[in-house]
Amino acid sequence: MTTTLKVGDMAPEFSLSATLKDKIALSDYRGNKNVLLAFYPLDFTPG
Repeated sequence: MTTTLKVGDMAPEFSLSATLKDKIALSDYRGNKNVLLAFYPLDFTPG
């Protein structure tokens, strides 16, 4: 599934592993003024 967002669009809900036991969801931060999402698709890979 591909989602195209424009500047100012609300990001879709998602969750990620934070530690071996914990998960963090975008909704955990709902109500905060700003949330910055940064993705590094090749981080921690050789090359």
